[in-house]
Amino acid sequence: MLEFLKHPIVFSVQINMNLVVLTVVGLLSRLWALSYPRAVVFDEVYYGQFLSLYMKRIFFVDDSGPPFGHLLLAFGGYLGGFDGNFLWNRIGAEYNPTVPVWALRLLPALAGALCVPLAYQILVELHYSHFVAFGAALLFLLENSLITQSRLMLLESILIFFILLAVLSYLKFYNSQKQSPFSARWWFWLLLTGLCCSCAVGVKYMGLFTYILLLAIAGVHSWQLIGDQNLLNMSLLCHLLARGLALVILPVATYLSFFYIHLALLYRSGPHDQIMSSAFQASLEGGLARITQGQPLEVAYGSQITLRNILGKPMPCWLHSHKNTYPIRYENGRGSSHQQQVTCYPFKDVNNWWIVKDPGMQQLVVSNPPRPVRHGSIVQLVHGITTRYLNTHDVAAPLSPHSQEISCYIDYNISMQAQNLWRVEIVNRDSDTDVWKTILSEVRLVHVNTSAVLKLSGASLPEWGYRQLEIIGEKISKGYHQSMLWNVEEHRYGKSHEQKEREVELHSPTQISISQNLSFMAKFTELQWKILTLKNEDTEHKYSSSPLEWITLDTNIAYWFHSTSGVG
Repeated sequence: MLEFLKHPIVFSVQINMNLVVLTVVGLLSRLWALSYPRAVVFDEVYYGQFLSLYMKRIFFVDDSGPPFGHLLLAFGGYLGGFDGNFLWNRIGAEYNPTVPVWALRLLPALAGALCVPLAYQILVELHYSHFVAFGAALLFLLENSLITQSRLMLLESILIFFILLAVLSYLKFYNSQKQSPFSARWWFWLLLTGLCCSCAVGVKYMGLFTYILLLAIAGVHSWQLIGDQNLLNMSLLCHLLARGLALVILPVATYLSFFYIHLALLYRSGPHDQIMSSAFQASLEGGLARITQGQPLEVAYGSQITLRNILGKPMPCWLHSHKNTYPIRYENGRGSSHQQQVTCYPFKDVNNWWIVKDPGMQQLVVSNPPRPVRHGSIVQLVHGITTRYLNTHDVAAPLSPHSQEISCYIDYNISMQAQNLWRVEIVNRDSDTDVWKTILSEVRLVHVNTSAVLKLSGASLPEWGYRQLEIIGEKISKGYHQSMLWNVEEHRYGKSHEQKEREVELHSPTQISISQNLSFMAKFTELQWKILTLKNEDTEHKYSSSPLEWITLDTNIAYWFHSTSGVG
């Protein structure tokens, strides 16, 4: 029974010294004097700002890509005890003693160092000789740009690490497929492939090319399995399902989890709020939430509202009017109605308030009980401060002559009848009886007489319009472009019958109670769309270069200059 005690217990370990040497030298080259220079270098000024916002839980949007890379940098800052209190305002700014520079640069440096043995292993899995694999790894080890970017708080080394690990994982999975399919090793490398692909895409969208490449290779290999006569139908189905789970479902779930963590951490209002929808802003702590919390949900006749354009371009703005009128004639000689101007104003202002009026009644207050406005209801919109009615007619808009002018009606008694009836169309309704809701409903306002749709043109008016944005009546409206959509942002039930009392009411803040809720998927969809569309394609980065210059090295970049010697 104790027979095994008669012989010693022996462990046999094989160590690949090539890997050991490459890994150690890679770590030394990336980690040695990592805190030097103790100053902001190149894009550290960019990523550092986001790092500070993470530490303070303040929401932000980065149009350069998904949040996983930023989360990893923030994790390094968290481990180092960084509190976010540093002003990342210029390249070359000296870090103060409280900034854990080594910890902030640690994860990119580790990722860059591990790329060296990964390159070696990939060549081995491709069945090249160890001599060739060692030579390829040496190229990674000694490449000057890879060393430089690995030693800074940047995302490139992290992206390359996950790309190489994804490729290596798939090669190991494919090679184990020939020997032991569905073994623990087989499953480990398959699942790691999907996980690393998601991480690569989550760092930067450049990782998507590697993911597509591996999906294509996996598709070819799956097609070969389908043609294998030795596989039973059930076994073939298991192979296909396993690949679908690991290479499609797992990456998608992992990618969503990056955004979930990102949004869970950044719950406070911040400098990027204005580019998000009213509903998104109201879900954040502070900011718009302090204004909109506790507002009535259902818009009723007599409601006092502000209308924000959904598009948010060229900047977020609200439907606005003021006492000034359109000039009698424009510079090109065209005439106007000379009625009160209606614009889209990019700042919160008392002149952004409108009253939803029932055309069949004179009162401008909410009845008891309130009568909600529904999809298809006909309303009049009365400007709160001037009491003029939102109007459009067959007069050319100031800067868009093919569209109708939007004005607030002034009766000059010149046979120009009021045309101020508007039909409310709720675009994101569930049924044709839906009620117009604060923040949540996206509506089109369709002019009853001409069928023109209230729309933001995006053009800036001249000096006479205070450079505010032009509002037009779009005569031909196909579909629901965001420039035609509006949502109620601030809302209260009007109570004052007299105009002077009403003006006091309009100047007072809305009540505060509880926050608006928005589901994770709604937040994810909006944030993902903003990341993809926010970048201005017309502007070029000051350090951009063409592919030819990458080869000829004609363009250089000053990453950092020493404050005294001027040496980079």
